[in-house]
Amino acid sequence: MLGERAAYKTFESELEAVRRRYGFVVAGYVLMPEHVHLLVGEPLVSSLSVALQVLKQKTSRKLKKIGGLPFWQRRYYDFNVHSELKRVEKLRYMHRNPVNRGLVETPEDWPWSSFVHYATGAAGAVEIESEWTAQRREANKMSVSGQLCSPPFANCAKDGAAAALVTERD
Repeated sequence: MLGERAAYKTFESELEAVRRRYGFVVAGYVLMPEHVHLLVGEPLVSSLSVALQVLKQKTSRKLKKIGGLPFWQRRYYDFNVHSELKRVEKLRYMHRNPVNRGLVETPEDWPWSSFVHYATGAAGAVEIESEWTAQRREANKMSVSGQLCSPPFANCAKDGAAAALVTERD
């Protein structure tokens, strides 16, 4: 079941591995007991549907009980985000989901989301593309002479390429 500490950690680990492999930004995420909210950019490698399929396959192999029902539903729901206002709206909705469900009192109390990154700049298991990350990347560029430290998709989360996704579990 996704709603267990070890399952959440597994999902975060696999999300970060797939993010790196397919070259997409994660602008935000929230892991819920029976579904996942992702705000991501289009991958540099392949398509978003392929990257999500790989993510679902990898997590399913690690989390599905032997002989159990399929871990993930076949579909996901997407919503294209074309403005900064809509991006912020989706992030707020996602981060408030655990509060609205009565799982915690405040968004910062839910450890399985990108909220704490946005509130404090703390790096977590999944790299979040934000102003904090951009500032760290810029500082790294200045401290490492002659090396380009920033990926080519550094501002994807703000240029209209982001999509909000909800992947539900059976």
